[in-house]
Amino acid sequence: MSETPDPEVIELASKVFDLARQGDAEALAAYIDAGVPVNLTNDKGDSLVMLAAYHGHAGAVAALLERGADPDRANDRGQTPIAGAVFKGEDEVVRTLLTHGADPEAGTPSAVDTARMFGKTHLLELFASW
Repeated sequence: MSETPDPEVIELASKVFDLARQGDAEALAAYIDAGVPVNLTNDKGDSLVMLAAYHGHAGAVAALLERGADPDRANDRGQTPIAGAVFKGEDEVVRTLLTHGADPEAGTPSAVDTARMFGKTHLLELFASW
């Protein structure tokens, strides 16, 4: 038996996903602190951390991770936030994720594979030293 989602819940989730894309760390933190699930995902399996990471918002990524978000949560395509950050060239986000325990070998392709694919040797060196 499937339930029809509450339109107000859908509206709130959409707002929170937009905050992650925009990098509004303070507002995101307030919503998580008020009870929004920190590992909330959209219809593609993208977590709040994935959206913030992919859009280059290290502060928002840190705020979510400090509240218990999973740094390695893969989306429905097997991509992790750190691999997305490598792909987008968001080195500060990569460092933030590593600091909070992200595994550069997780996901498909992994952050290591992505760095190799795009010749980002400085990130390969960072991963090797981590």
